[in-house]
Amino acid sequence: MQSLAVLLEGPGRLALRELELTPPGASDVVIDIAWSGISSGTEKLLWTGQMPDFPGMGYPLVPGYESIGRIVDAGPEAKVRIGDWVFVPGADCYAKARGLFGGTSSRVVVPSARALPVPERLGKSGVLCALAATALHAIKGGRPPELIIGHGVLGRLLARLTIALGYFPPTVWEANQDRFEGAAGYRVIHSKDDDCRDYRAIYDASGDAAIIDAAVPHLAKGGEITLAGFYAEPVNFAFPPAFMKEARLRIAAEWQPADLKQTLTLMEGGELDLSDLITDTRPANAAGDAYPQAFEDPACLKMVLDWSNAA
Repeated sequence: MQSLAVLLEGPGRLALRELELTPPGASDVVIDIAWSGISSGTEKLLWTGQMPDFPGMGYPLVPGYESIGRIVDAGPEAKVRIGDWVFVPGADCYAKARGLFGGTSSRVVVPSARALPVPERLGKSGVLCALAATALHAIKGGRPPELIIGHGVLGRLLARLTIALGYFPPTVWEANQDRFEGAAGYRVIHSKDDDCRDYRAIYDASGDAAIIDAAVPHLAKGGEITLAGFYAEPVNFAFPPAFMKEARLRIAAEWQPADLKQTLTLMEGGELDLSDLITDTRPANAAGDAYPQAFEDPACLKMVLDWSNAA
């Protein structure tokens, strides 16, 4: 069994390749992928070669952990799942390539437990499930954000979820004027225009390793800074200002199944709106153009690959 997959052969070197898949085991499922999202965080680091040492790192690799599709076959212990519409948070099923994170492919084989049911009516917006669950996981781990740094997709999800959960609308910092639009019930400003010095909870969604020094002057004494992005460089900061504020630092890690379940409930109930977050969709056979655009075009919030006509 083979699959057409996006293959990163090295930094900046991308190809579409037919790859042999490992045969499904007794409890595995085979999924035909409909859409795959491109992450502008971790996948950009894979593209540029800046990804720090990470389990499974190495080229050639198949990227991607934001795919959705339908189960079309399964091992004997998972036959009941054939026909399910599912979210795939990555796959490691390739005979001659690493699966990091392995979801950007026309077909994947994964353990049944990793194929997570999602409503088919979400359409391609379903690729945002993991990112939304990541944002929810971050909020559940500490104080709700009062300031969010970065108005990309993660920053917007953090802001929308804060409101959906019934908390006071946060302020969002954004340096790119083109990304000021799209705020829904909260304000977006440049950091230089923010005079507030007593935020109790600041969330960074920018991935800037130097962000703590910019955030600390705006932090309340005893306040908390949450690093919600992914950081290629060591996170450094000046100790004295953080010491004077008795700042607390928190790192938000990967979402858990309960986060995804709650996220889907918020979506289904209409509390969490995913509209306007996917700005670009390209056929999978145009991946060579899609990846640079996803990482370099500030107007591209989220790029999605369409596998429907992949050949």
